[in-house]
Amino acid sequence: MLRNEFQKKMEPHIGIKSEYSEEVANALIGMLADEFILYVQTRKAHWNVESPHFFFLHKLFEDQYRRIGELIDDVAERIRSIGYFAPATLREYLQLTHLTEQSHRTGYDNGFLRDLLMTHESIIMNLRKHIDSVDQKLRDAGTSDFITGVVMTHEKMAWILRSHLID
Repeated sequence: MLRNEFQKKMEPHIGIKSEYSEEVANALIGMLADEFILYVQTRKAHWNVESPHFFFLHKLFEDQYRRIGELIDDVAERIRSIGYFAPATLREYLQLTHLTEQSHRTGYDNGFLRDLLMTHESIIMNLRKHIDSVDQKLRDAGTSDFITGVVMTHEKMAWILRSHLID
């Protein structure tokens, strides 16, 4: 259930029934929190990686946090487009995410690669739960399509991370 600060300000007339819009907003708000946690994790990897492949990984993590930053903006704007306010504090994100901000490994290259890969895969699995229900149950094909696009972005970033792991 949405807290008061995320409630609607003005009812948009865009074809999403008002009885469904709160559930759609809740799914998007959870997405936003997850994206922000991943953004912070990726920034941490960018700043702290130590590796014989430092320059390449430093650039890889920078490319990924920039793309995640774009996703954050896209998700927040989608929340606004359906008439809700987007959360924007660290405390809110930590309360709304299904992720943890804790790292499981050291600052070496494979540790960051594995942590980020696990987070991307967790986000992908969580988002897949919303695609059909938002489309079929909540009758919001636009948001369902939007979520599908976000999943595809995370799948590509996960693939890139996975391709650097050699065991």
